[in-house]
Amino acid sequence: MGHFFMPINNVSLKSISLTMQKFLFILVFIGQISFAQTTIKDSITSYPVSYATISFGNGNGLFADDEGQFIFTKKLYPDIDSLFISALGFKDLNVATNNLPQYLLMQPEAHQLDAVMIANKIDRKFKEEKLKPSLDDDYYNCWLPTIESEIAVYFPKTTSKDQKLTHVLFPIALESKDWEKRNRSNSEKKKFSTLFKVKFYDNNNGVPGNVLTNETIVFRATEKDGDAYDLNVDVYGIYIPENGFFVSLQVLGYTNKDGKLLPNKKYKEIVTKSGGVIKIPTNFRPLLPFTDEVEAKNTYIKRVFINGNNWVKFDKGNQFKSSLLDKNLFNYGIGLTYKTYKDE
Repeated sequence: MGHFFMPINNVSLKSISLTMQKFLFILVFIGQISFAQTTIKDSITSYPVSYATISFGNGNGLFADDEGQFIFTKKLYPDIDSLFISALGFKDLNVATNNLPQYLLMQPEAHQLDAVMIANKIDRKFKEEKLKPSLDDDYYNCWLPTIESEIAVYFPKTTSKDQKLTHVLFPIALESKDWEKRNRSNSEKKKFSTLFKVKFYDNNNGVPGNVLTNETIVFRATEKDGDAYDLNVDVYGIYIPENGFFVSLQVLGYTNKDGKLLPNKKYKEIVTKSGGVIKIPTNFRPLLPFTDEVEAKNTYIKRVFINGNNWVKFDKGNQFKSSLLDKNLFNYGIGLTYKTYKDE
């Protein structure tokens, strides 16, 4: 039996060449990524430090994933010479970017949390109380989340009795795929899978102060969660301080279908007329609806990647230019569920 040979023309050779070039590019890219990947670990246990904050010192930065890993190269960030790394329960770490090692070790730092906040009171009788979230699917009434901003909302203590926080409900605005059908409740929604970090702070003279728990708390929101994500925090034993507390929300980025944080591009680079480059933070979905239903102005904002950053009330004249303020939408309307314990 004779052999059959497929004739190879110039087009076929060109296609093979392009395929080989793409394959080699992928191999080189994977090699660069694996080489550029840095892992943050606990210096005592060697466990990964999940979702640590990596600040560049210029108002920009990124986050480690659940395994404490992040990607940094001089090719990606040529103007950055130092990294400022922080995480709940650890001492801050400052490292140079030249010859960045494969592993970075963070030293644990013991925090003295208020004993009242973490006391065991399981057997006591209580009344469950709820504060409903403020929902709104109007895109024009929403905050566009970026990884550079952390939003915190203040809640006063409503009684002298002990109160334990059990659930936090974060309002989410769902966007319709078809703009013409956006006002229909049954319209198909745009898909998203986004990871958020949550913190709880005590009240330090009207602004967020010390954290109430050193636990790293994250959740993944998708369009399937509806108009509000219900986060169960009962296990963390958070008791409401006498002078109230703050709940904060910070977007970490998009995830894959398994909830793994993706190395998304966090900034858009815009070239100015003078030839300079300005980095504009990328907006992440879902949008966060603001409300005028809350009488007090209880929402605060801070930029997380600036060293020594400060909280600022979201209000007119406080360094903010926002269409939300123009419409008197001052608050992100988080909802709560908590247990109010009966006196013994």
